[in-house]
Amino acid sequence: MIKSNIKKEFNCDIEKLWNIITDNTKYTWRSDLSKIEIIDDNHFIEYAKNNYPTYFTITSKVNLKEYKFDIENTNIKGRWIGIFRKLDNGNVLLDFTEEIETNNFIMKLLAKPYLKSQQKRYMRDLEKELNK
Repeated sequence: MIKSNIKKEFNCDIEKLWNIITDNTKYTWRSDLSKIEIIDDNHFIEYAKNNYPTYFTITSKVNLKEYKFDIENTNIKGRWIGIFRKLDNGNVLLDFTEEIETNNFIMKLLAKPYLKSQQKRYMRDLEKELNK
């Protein structure tokens, strides 16, 4: 299993942060996506800019605390865990972990740096959206 974690502190309201991250109908702030297709309350498909689909199944959604889902596409299978924690200083700490498996040898070599890059991009996009 390939695992990547990122933590980032945001100076904002936890509800605003939660709503931006969990509202799949509003995804245009994400620079890596062309669209999100919502299947039902627990399933959605993210399409990368090249229209490559990744399928998601929400496995846990505890308001203002955690957001978890399973991930699958033709190259990877795994899970994503997002933990939201309000800090004593009023900020919010996001703690995101992605764990994936792949059977492709080349993907195994590239997966960890790719995940790190994607996580950093996501946090940059999120920060831009919060600063609007």
